[in-house]
Amino acid sequence: MEPKITIGVIDGQGGGIGSVIIKKIKEVYEENVEIIALGTNAIATAQMMKAGANKGATGENAIMVTVPGLNIIAGPIAIVLANSMLGELTSKMAEAIAASPAWKLLLPLTQEKVIVVGASREPLPHLVETLVCEKLSEIIRNNK
Repeated sequence: MEPKITIGVIDGQGGGIGSVIIKKIKEVYEENVEIIALGTNAIATAQMMKAGANKGATGENAIMVTVPGLNIIAGPIAIVLANSMLGELTSKMAEAIAASPAWKLLLPLTQEKVIVVGASREPLPHLVETLVCEKLSEIIRNNK
């Protein structure tokens, strides 16, 4: 039996973006992937767990310890920006996420003064559809 792809979904504040990503992954891949919810705070983790994550953990140390072993990381682009999410995303978290060997599927959504040139200004549902049904699907197909 081939090992499951492990996807870490990282979010902060209320966990809304992470929850949308997890729901779509579960809808498309059901139990064929393992989803780990990694929240910068307990509320974000709890919301992502309610959305269907298989496991969850909270905070800087949990993120730093978990991300090196993931196959794929998904979340808003702010997860690789130190001190983003009103300071919830620490520089150590951003560094660990960026240094992880996992594929990173990042949505171009941020409250920070960051503009991703060339990124479309699509609504969240359209961005998540592209993330899950196109990009994630391509990575999973190529890693079997």
